[in-house]
Amino acid sequence: MGTYLLPESIARQDGSGAEIALEKAFGKPLLIRLGITRIVEHESLDVSLWGSPDRQGWKKLAAFPQKSYCGVYSMVLDLERHPEVRYLRADWRMGCLAHSDDPEPLFGFYVLMEEATLHAVGAT
Repeated sequence: MGTYLLPESIARQDGSGAEIALEKAFGKPLLIRLGITRIVEHESLDVSLWGSPDRQGWKKLAAFPQKSYCGVYSMVLDLERHPEVRYLRADWRMGCLAHSDDPEPLFGFYVLMEEATLHAVGAT
């Protein structure tokens, strides 16, 4: 089982998830899953992952391409490339792709992390 950077939530504005201590996942590749369960037509969601050694200074580590449809999207975040990172959080920004009668976007989504299982492939 993984750890939620953001449990399934309904959001109407930009925001940030909780700061999660990496503990056993420190320095390892992580599989990050973005699940979008609810979306309104002509809206967009940008989700990025931020890391910190001390919960004070944060740097952007990765981002999903902009999303406009329900689904589950995955990426690998290789924390071996960021050995100083001890905490991780997800940030999101919402946008409207076209004129809408509702001025606030509406998304249902979650962000889940788990240790990635990488398999070596080679010729025999």
